[in-house]
Amino acid sequence: MTARSASLRESTSARWFVLFLVAFTMFAVYVASDIFSPLKTMLEEDNLWTSSEYGLFSGSYSLFNVFLGMLIFGGLVLDKMGIRFTGILSCILVVGGMSLKYWALTTNAFTIDDTVMFFGGRIKEQVFWVCMGFATFGVGAEVAGVTVLKAIDKWFTGKELALAMGLQLALARLGSGAALAFSPMIANHFHNVSSSVLASIILLVVGFLCYIIYTLYDKKLDHQLHMEAMKSGEKDEESFNLKDVKAIVSNQGFWLIAVLCLLFYAAIFPFLKYASDLMVNKFSVDPKVAGLIPSMLPFGCIILTPLFGRIYDKVGHGVDLMIGGAALITVVHLIFTLPFITQWYIAVILMILLGIGFAMVPAAMWPALAKIIPQRQFGTAMALTFYIQNIGLWGMPLLIGHILDKYCVYPAYKAIVNPILAQHLTEKQTVDAITSATVGVPHYDYTLPMLVFVITCGVSVFVAFSIKWLDKRKGYGLQEANIKK
Repeated sequence: MTARSASLRESTSARWFVLFLVAFTMFAVYVASDIFSPLKTMLEEDNLWTSSEYGLFSGSYSLFNVFLGMLIFGGLVLDKMGIRFTGILSCILVVGGMSLKYWALTTNAFTIDDTVMFFGGRIKEQVFWVCMGFATFGVGAEVAGVTVLKAIDKWFTGKELALAMGLQLALARLGSGAALAFSPMIANHFHNVSSSVLASIILLVVGFLCYIIYTLYDKKLDHQLHMEAMKSGEKDEESFNLKDVKAIVSNQGFWLIAVLCLLFYAAIFPFLKYASDLMVNKFSVDPKVAGLIPSMLPFGCIILTPLFGRIYDKVGHGVDLMIGGAALITVVHLIFTLPFITQWYIAVILMILLGIGFAMVPAAMWPALAKIIPQRQFGTAMALTFYIQNIGLWGMPLLIGHILDKYCVYPAYKAIVNPILAQHLTEKQTVDAITSATVGVPHYDYTLPMLVFVITCGVSVFVAFSIKWLDKRKGYGLQEANIKK
């Protein structure tokens, strides 16, 4: 018996129970991450945020990860300090970051005239502190994602690896779907956006408790692995060192997977941040229920991601899944740009198709990376991949928000709002006047932003084909089944 076959890991019930624990933690993280996504219209009406400020907020998730390198540092900490320490630290960061965001939304310390300098321009002080909270949350959320994937690799390598990763992703997508569907209902019931944030904080605390329970199982497994290694005369697996970073960044397969991750997620998660507003402006959906249609995307992934993962485990063709998913998403985004597509039921169909493509790529991409990178390097490789991904998650929302404000505001909406703003009314009077005067008036034309998503997806298809070409040259086995007979 090798050190990789300790009895606890061989227990089917233990293996799947620990998967549930870490997957629920990520479920809570994804709820909190997307809790604001369907509230863009309400934020603009109640808090007088602009699309540029909303884009700045959405991109702030990746602010510390990109500019301070916190995600790379988190990967190094993971490979040096282990899954238990890093996971607990991540949970503390997500709870703390979301609590700061809640404080900024509920405090009376700010007025509409309080501004600070941020990225070369002045923004409302409330927006600044919401961004700081979301940036702190983003560090914890991304490091938690890397940690959970390494934990699954530890417990499921040689077994149902792709299925396990698919199930974890499915439960995380359920979190996104729940946020998109129920956040507007909570906010409208309590008449403020902060109530949705508070609900997500409570869920994060429960997820934190689940992760603490997981660490007890992980500690027991490590003890068994060590004892088995001693009995068999084997040495414990060589620990990670900084030389491994050089090995990772010189790996061509790693770079192609990382670039695919950057492009693919830049065309999905930032789109979800604006999808509810798209439903309101292009498809004339009531803002109170506009999140229900985008929520169909992650809800569809709940079944399909594990299904595609199971196909990869049993049959293989991982790169083909990546190519097919990227191509499908490109086509869907292209249809969203067509000006004559304005029927809400077509939006529903497109979201379902987008969910299929969204399920195909991650179900194969993360197990493929596990085939390319040795396990002792996996945490840092994932962190580097997530770092590259976060560049897109930071930049794309800012770009879309800028495009909306600069090029896509309908003249009719401008004609109503500008005279109201010029009257120098109080904050409440301005909010009430704009809200009552613009009921049913579309704010933005989303054609140009959707074209940006189309171009991003199109490049990802090319990258996916490049992965297939490299796999044939290097023999990574990315097209082979994960379960070895």
